[in-house]
Amino acid sequence: MSGTATAAGDTVPGPKDGPRTAAPGGGPGAGARAPRGPRPGRTALFLLAPGALALLFTYAMPLVWVVRMALNEPLDGGAIRQTLTFGTFAQVLRDGHYWKVIGQTLQLGLLVTVFTLLLAYPVALFLARTTSRWRSLLMALAVAPLLISSVARTFGWMAILGNQGLINKTLQALALTDGPLPLANNMTGVVIASVEIYMPFAILAMISGFGRLEPELERAAASLGANRFAVLRRVVLPLTLPGVLTAALLVFVLSLSGYVTPRLIGGGRVFVLATEIYDEAITSLNWPVAAVLSVLLLVLFGIVIVLYQRAQRALERRFTGEKGASR
Repeated sequence: MSGTATAAGDTVPGPKDGPRTAAPGGGPGAGARAPRGPRPGRTALFLLAPGALALLFTYAMPLVWVVRMALNEPLDGGAIRQTLTFGTFAQVLRDGHYWKVIGQTLQLGLLVTVFTLLLAYPVALFLARTTSRWRSLLMALAVAPLLISSVARTFGWMAILGNQGLINKTLQALALTDGPLPLANNMTGVVIASVEIYMPFAILAMISGFGRLEPELERAAASLGANRFAVLRRVVLPLTLPGVLTAALLVFVLSLSGYVTPRLIGGGRVFVLATEIYDEAITSLNWPVAAVLSVLLLVLFGIVIVLYQRAQRALERRFTGEKGASR
């Protein structure tokens, strides 16, 4: 029998009846398993799909179109011959004018990056170390220029740096100069305006990278007899270098791709890749050459990112001691 009869006529489940309890380890006595939840891999894929599709349509597909356009052949009058050739690349790389443009682009990026770091580092260090109740207000003031369009700020610098601008008028009124200084329509004015425009980005990047900096380390170094300069050189600078590298990467990339400031402050006399791409595409209607210059600019970005990653890994090895351990 599979069950035992009772006086009321009911049957008590025997050893072979009824649900069985799952035995530990999934042995012969294992019963029904608990329902499985959604797989983590599928959930992550579902969450990443919207962003991946957005990047596909807004970045990957335009990039493929630019590379494809660079392989076409330009004709007179803005016409384009659909083909697959590296002739346009060869034409650009053989032209000394484009090499000059690339050189000025790198020169602008380096100058703007160096001066921006020099001016932004003390501000970021102060904001990262201060315990004042006004810290939030000071942070807001440091990034307040980002609330104003870069175009508006560039026009403001045109009024300040021009021959009849504030700086030249003040210098002439104080009899410090006989005539206006050439501060606009050249590389000098572009660097000055770009440094001010990119300083808020550098300050934010540095503050976010100053996580290793602890006041206790500075006090410990001072208690061991180190003066302020030694503390700055041996403790503060090494611990803040990751933030400095991040700010340098951000400012350099922004200055390489900047268009508004070189165009307006440069007055058509400062040629960089961004302005040259615009001129080739809109003025000359030479889309294949503009696409080639865009590809070259992208290659410069890639080289900069590779150098940044190597510098970052070198810093990590220095802090974690992996280099010494490997020896």
